[in-house]
Amino acid sequence: MEESVYALRGATTVSHDSPAEVDEAVGELMRKLYSENGITDSDVAFILFSQTRDIRTRNAAAACRSSGFGTLTPLFCVQEAEIAGGLPFAIRTLVLVNHKKEREARMVYLRGAASLRPEYNKGEEK
Repeated sequence: MEESVYALRGATTVSHDSPAEVDEAVGELMRKLYSENGITDSDVAFILFSQTRDIRTRNAAAACRSSGFGTLTPLFCVQEAEIAGGLPFAIRTLVLVNHKKEREARMVYLRGAASLRPEYNKGEEK
């Protein structure tokens, strides 16, 4: 198969704002995104994170690196737009991949973020 450039989406939540919880949630999200899509850091061109305003103790990009992901990759984190009724304590990611696409890209929505895209969580525990 030819190399493909494509994007993976994912999101997760934390129950409260603490560095340890952000590290745990981001690590879990990245492990699942990488394993579900058969990728490694060398396949990733760029990772963008957004996090809601209520997460202030830890930057999701820093949490990604501390979890062992993104070591070869430019990372960036922004504050998510405040939308009335939006999901609180949310962390989202967009991973740009340059890799031989062997199957359809698998998006990952964990914890409270599973409600954002239920079509990606069929048959999985939430």
